[in-house]
Parts: sequence; structure tokens; C-alpha cells
Amino acid sequence: MALFGSLSERLNHIFSKLTKHGKLTELEIKTAMREVRIALLEADVNIKVAKEFINTVSEKAVGQEILQSLNPTQQVIKIVNEELIALMGSTNSKLTVSSKLPTVIMMCGLQGAGKTTLCGKLAILLKKQGKKPLLVAGDIYRPAAIHQLQVVGGNAGVEVFDAGTGKRETKRGSA
Repeated sequence: MALFGSLSERLNHIFSKLTKHGKLTELEIKTAMREVRIALLEADVNIKVAKEFINTVSEKAVGQEILQSLNPTQQVIKIVNEELIALMGSTNSKLTVSSKLPTVIMMCGLQGAGKTTLCGKLAILLKKQGKKPLLVAGDIYRPAAIHQLQVVGGNAGVEVFDAGTGKRETKRGSA
């Protein structure tokens, strides 16, 4: 979630720069879309996906008359929102759990993107479904990350396996 929060902040900053007159100019769209592309790439979005996304949004935004209730910034945000929904899918998908144990879910992403928090939330969800999740601390280079997962696992009431010590533990922690 932190990833989308950061991306959302960047997009808001970009769109706040657009002028507030009746039509969006090609220059305004081009400038905004350049910054959106950079924001997407910094959020680790595939370059082909980012380019296609920018092209689609640009085509829809250039020269569009602004709806009566919207200013240019809101119009571009509306177009970007619609395209993000189309890109990511408009339906919720259920997590697929293997019929043969174990089901392994690997979380990868940039530091600070919210992986550990999501692991805790996912563990709670799986527990509610009658599963027995085990969080595995795989970051051997950052002991603080292992401790953070132990705290999150403790708060979620699930076991955490620490590759450094080889121990499984469930402990209530405080962040």
C-alpha cells in the first residue's frame, strides 16, 4: 500500500501543476505524462507497460473538452484512474491456495513498499480462513527487517521462521 500511496502523492503533485482553463493543451499533457512515466518507472512498473499506459492516457486527454463539473486536473486524474483500473483489472481476484501443502507466497518489492505489513494482513486473512500461515524472514542482510517481521507476525498471532537462527516463534511485539 505504501507503494500506491507514494505513487498517488507523486500523481497529485504532477496534476496540481496543470493550468485551469477550458482545454488541456498538448504541451501540458506531454509534460504531465513525462512525469507520470517517471513516477511509474520509479514505482518499478515495467517500461513497456508504462509507455503503453502513457500513450493511452495521452490520446484520451489531449484536446478533450473539460466536463462542466471538472477542471483540467480532475479530467486528467479521471482518465488516469480509468486507465489504471483497466490496466490492473476491475475485478477482485481471490488468492489461490494449493490443494497440496505448502502454498508458498513470495513477497518481493522495493524497500518501504509495504511488503511486511501486507504479509501480516495476509497472515490474518489466512488464519480466518482456517489456514496455518508461517511467515519466513528471508532478508539475511537486514536484521531489523527480520525483527520487523517478528513483530508483525506476533501482532498477527502467527509463527515466524527466522533463517538466521532457524527458530520458529510466535511472540507478541510492539512496533
